Amino acid sequence: MDLADDLFDDLVGEALDRIPPQLAALLDNVVVLVEEEPPPDESDLLGLYVGTPLTERDSTYTFLAPDQVFVFRGPLLRMCADVEELAEEIEITVVHEIAHHFGIDDDQLHEWGWG
Repeated sequence: MDLADDLFDDLVGEALDRIPPQLAALLDNVVVLVEEEPPPDESDLLGLYVGTPLTERDSTYTFLAPDQVFVFRGPLLRMCADVEELAEEIEITVVHEIAHHFGIDDDQLHEWGWG
């Protein structure tokens, strides 16, 4: 599937807009970035969270740089047949990676259907 970068970015923005406001307000020092491809050794990743989950922050935690949620354009475009499926997969990816920011692990996310 092929899609202009700005339209892909719009789908990511729409996924972020669907996060309930009460939950979005709890995000702390995190940025969402779109990258073309994941690291070469993890070419099948759709998204990645890099940072310190809120559940692991204590009084010694200092903000050095924002936590990062990456959404990988290439793998998502390759796995989806149409824009509707892409929007759904982007939303799942965004929710999944932001959940890591809140300290929710992969096992729990898979159990809830956000794997």
